[in-house]
Amino acid sequence: MTQTHLGGDSSGSSPSGVGAPGRARIAARTLRTDRWWVEPAVTFTLLVAWLLYALIRTASQRYYFVEEYHYLSPFSSPCLSASCVPAARDFGTWFGEFPPFVPLGLLVLPFLLGFRLTCYYYRKAYYRSFWLSPPACAVAEPHGAYTGETRFPLILQNAHRYFFYAAIVVSLINTYDVIRAFHGKDGGFGIGLGTLIMLVNVVFLWAYTASCHSCRHLIGGRLRHFSKHPTRYWLWTQVSKLNTRHMQLAWTTLGTLMVTDAYIALVSAGVITDLRLVN
Repeated sequence: MTQTHLGGDSSGSSPSGVGAPGRARIAARTLRTDRWWVEPAVTFTLLVAWLLYALIRTASQRYYFVEEYHYLSPFSSPCLSASCVPAARDFGTWFGEFPPFVPLGLLVLPFLLGFRLTCYYYRKAYYRSFWLSPPACAVAEPHGAYTGETRFPLILQNAHRYFFYAAIVVSLINTYDVIRAFHGKDGGFGIGLGTLIMLVNVVFLWAYTASCHSCRHLIGGRLRHFSKHPTRYWLWTQVSKLNTRHMQLAWTTLGTLMVTDAYIALVSAGVITDLRLVN
């Protein structure tokens, strides 16, 4: 009788993964009796919902700026196209008119997407929820071979540290946007609910960026003796504390980005009026 090996293929090559030689031959996909599928299903649903929202908003080219208070959506910052409202072009006009459905923040969006996609937490999230690799602990994945992150396209995950540098630049731009949002009706100093929402978003974005594993390595990596570098050691301990909350910050920033953009869109469209606290 021929024995079927999980993970094998018709080419006659040695099975890998759960079907590798020496692994227990268990026909069932998993022996777990709990609802292990809930977490990847929820993750899949939330990520797809956020991606659809972001895709629709960035492609719409509408309701991204409130000129009266200088509220600029983080999805459209920096606005460098001639398609942007002139008052929103704080960094000049680098490009001509964009065709319809092209995001106004096209210059930085690939770097932000790269930073998120290569993030260690997000890798776990979408590997499990989209690729089922594996969908949960002690649950066999459906793939017959495993190459890790050694081949294209997953080898690009190694570029995470470079996307981290780009994320710092984008966070600085978002910080500038918040400073500009302390803007009153008469052009002077002012604070509105939108200002506070943008400020909270930027604080969480900085916390997420600083909690990145690449940031932790940049500050404290390759040091032989922490005692000889007390300042870097102190910074490393602070970043390490944030690092333990990297997953929570990853999800929180998705929420704050959506809330910030949605609030600015509603004010820009005239659906609601910005609640002014000062001026």
